[in-house]
Amino acid sequence: MDNVGIVVEDLGAAVEFFRELGLELEGRATVEGEWAGRVTGLGDQRVEIAMMRTPDGHSRLELSRFIEPKVIADHRDAPVNALGYLRVMFAVDDLADTLERLRPHGAQVVGEVVDYQDVYQLCYIRGPEGILIGLAQELAPA
Repeated sequence: MDNVGIVVEDLGAAVEFFRELGLELEGRATVEGEWAGRVTGLGDQRVEIAMMRTPDGHSRLELSRFIEPKVIADHRDAPVNALGYLRVMFAVDDLADTLERLRPHGAQVVGEVVDYQDVYQLCYIRGPEGILIGLAQELAPA
């Protein structure tokens, strides 16, 4: 997989949130032109993007803010059982610490933090603009 894309309204806030989660900003750019519209099927478009790389260097997250055309649908409040793409999950070393660092950036736990068969500690959070994200901490064997 090369990357996962998330469309946002406030690109700066989203970049800061994912930086706090441990991703590194690779770069920012404006994507526009006839070729871009042919790829997406949107025609004339202008999009600000920020490419974020995961700490292990294996995956990337593309954050996009559409300037033209305007966003036509909003799925940010969709529950976890909604059809279609919904969330991305990140492995973290210390779930409690990660939550503490993300709260000032708007993170709210959706349900509760749970232990899964003494193997993982898991939760879903809503980040900036309601983006749904999963967090998983692998538990050390007893």
